[in-house]
Amino acid sequence: MTDALYESNLKTLMLRHRGKVRDIYDIDERHMLIVTTDRLSAFDVVMTEPVPGKGAVLTAMSNFWFRRTRSIVPNQLTDIPLAEVLKDPAERARVEGRAVVVRKLKALPVEAIARGYLAGSGWKEYQQAGTVCGIRLPAGLKEAERLPEPIFTPSTKAALGQHDENISMEQAREILGLDIATRVRDATLTIYKECAAYALTRGIIIADTKFEFGLDEAGTLTLIDEVLTPDSSRFWPAESYQPGASPPSFDKQYVRDWLEASGWNKKPPPPKLPPEVIARTAEKYQEALRRLTG
Repeated sequence: MTDALYESNLKTLMLRHRGKVRDIYDIDERHMLIVTTDRLSAFDVVMTEPVPGKGAVLTAMSNFWFRRTRSIVPNQLTDIPLAEVLKDPAERARVEGRAVVVRKLKALPVEAIARGYLAGSGWKEYQQAGTVCGIRLPAGLKEAERLPEPIFTPSTKAALGQHDENISMEQAREILGLDIATRVRDATLTIYKECAAYALTRGIIIADTKFEFGLDEAGTLTLIDEVLTPDSSRFWPAESYQPGASPPSFDKQYVRDWLEASGWNKKPPPPKLPPEVIARTAEKYQEALRRLTG
């Protein structure tokens, strides 16, 4: 646990925002520093214990996907080295491998979710109504079954400690405008399909994932935040995949399952995570990185 980073607390930059997992600092008018910590959130509550190495895994994985998807849509990354914005070697060493310099963009107030399989809240809704986020699906589908075609299911972006809410495409158009909502949907599904196909060659099924987008000064749609990580996606091992039950996963579902079994009411404060749950979660994140990036 000594190598874990729960909070970054950089002294040479101004803290702009501390989210569930990321600490964001102002660099100048056009750039900011994103530090991905080892904090873990589940059910929109930040756990008390960090998962050592998690932030570095998320950063490496996001950077990998940012590079793979930049021909589809531009992203937030710059080529400014960390040493240029953090001159103090000790401060820089604390966040090396988990900090990136990005462009400041106008974040869109909608999260873009692509679902390729029937899981989580989508499965619960399907059992009750035959729909996922209001989208009618064929009858008779099993839990974890692959959908005939990936679907776009946007949600609102809730404040810290509150829950995101699924919304319809019509509501997304009202919030974003027809043009931007359509561009977000099309980019989301294109990225998901391409990356899910690649992940399958590496033995991982990406069941669903969440993207965030922003706009630059010219109105260019830009991919921001994180991309296809175990925090923002459901990753399943392809070799043991079987529709009809919730598969084992390479993401924080392991922690969610433990929390569900603990009887916790999903409100702060969270229960203390046992060392073996923390260690197993760290292993799952590391294995996902190894499989996907080699």
